[in-house]
Amino acid sequence: MPRCIAIIPARGGSKRIPKKNIKLFHGKPLLAYSIETALKSELFEKVVVSTDSEEIAMIAKEYGAEVPFVRPKELSDDFTGTGEIITHAINFLKEKGEEFDFCCTIYATAPLLQKKYLMEGFEKLKNSDAVSSFSVTSMPFPIQRTFKITGNNRCQMFWPENFIKRSQDLEEAYQDAGQFYWQNLNKKAKDIFFGQDSIAIILPRYLVQDIDTIEDWERAQYMYEITQRSNV
Repeated sequence: MPRCIAIIPARGGSKRIPKKNIKLFHGKPLLAYSIETALKSELFEKVVVSTDSEEIAMIAKEYGAEVPFVRPKELSDDFTGTGEIITHAINFLKEKGEEFDFCCTIYATAPLLQKKYLMEGFEKLKNSDAVSSFSVTSMPFPIQRTFKITGNNRCQMFWPENFIKRSQDLEEAYQDAGQFYWQNLNKKAKDIFFGQDSIAIILPRYLVQDIDTIEDWERAQYMYEITQRSNV
């Protein structure tokens, strides 16, 4: 059986929503939802939280995750990419004699995450020659008909030739859903992450919400409440 690990990055320095990762969301710290979903999937030998915060570490352990290290300060600023954080965690565990075949990065801000999509991502990746799989969702409006606002406050289409085309005649586009990212650690990618080496796991739009502002937070709460009430 392949060895799988889930790594949840959760630093303590959120500015737009203070202490976002552990702020109570429907009665539980936001981080708890990602941990619980990972554990319920029964896919992982370890569910690890990478954090620089003692408070986050304590809460992560309370909900069943492991916190085997304190993330270094140089990896806890606004400019460090997720890839560096995951590499640090994998290398730390490797030095302790623990190696894995598959890693799943799960964001701490994903209360709408469902285990069936985590499982789908793993199964499709495991049974393919791809390097990664990740959550995506469809764009709500055709990107081919988008436009920018110029310096003099006028509109300018990116693709003016699409103005007269019907929306249903334009190819559907997708975006990163920001929930999970599987990686086969035994393979190396030859393309960018949003490229030929990745499998897209399509989520319905009602399960996708970035949480960067208070408005996002409130919308996510409404969406979560509806999904729980509807049992979807």
